[in-house]
Amino acid sequence: MTHALEIRNLVKTFGGLVATDDLSFDIKTGQSVGLIGPNGAGKTTVFSQIMGELRQTSGKISLFGKTLGTRPTAERIRRGVSRTYQIPRPFLELSVLENIRVGFMPNSIWSMITKGPDKDREIQLALDVGFSQNDFEKPASDLSMGDLRKLELARTIATGAKVLLLDEVFAGLTTGEISQISGLIQDLRAKGFTMLMVSHDLPALEPLVDHVIAIERGRMIATGTFNEVINDETVRASYLGEV
Repeated sequence: MTHALEIRNLVKTFGGLVATDDLSFDIKTGQSVGLIGPNGAGKTTVFSQIMGELRQTSGKISLFGKTLGTRPTAERIRRGVSRTYQIPRPFLELSVLENIRVGFMPNSIWSMITKGPDKDREIQLALDVGFSQNDFEKPASDLSMGDLRKLELARTIATGAKVLLLDEVFAGLTTGEISQISGLIQDLRAKGFTMLMVSHDLPALEPLVDHVIAIERGRMIATGTFNEVINDETVRASYLGEV
């Protein structure tokens, strides 16, 4: 099994603050990995470096065996990695289908110029993530948090990425919405997507991951199966507040 994502000795500093501290890990193609840690541990900073939204101070990030270097975010998306955000970032004035169309644009802008949008594909993706036909023309500003999470997933999938970085996809959701999003993520696993997920909702995360990485202050403190990491003494002291 090949590595979809490789992180080697990743360091990110902001002045005297070390946000990512010599972090190294691999994710195999088709693997689903959880990234956990207390608030301020550096989880979202790791995502931002993988996407090129922040440039690492040192270290190497590789996607499907090719080093990303200083390539811009749009190029990284074209190479196969995309992300959601802890706070959803839809175009509020656009409809559900129009937001999904934006996701398709990085890989198919020439096709859109010459042929127009592929509305059938937009509709199918909207249905796949759980929207009904009545939702298609609804502006994003009218969506619930659960529907915003679905829209974030749809736009991420629309980019054509095979590596998905999912940042707190359960935050702010009801029990029913968590169940629905969990089902969508299970479907993505079955389709062979590679995923790195940040979540504070450990019960929701447990059935979705093959492996877990725990970090604190940007440094790895444990790695292994979900149960191995959760029962690690260092993790329990730093993340779960136990001594």
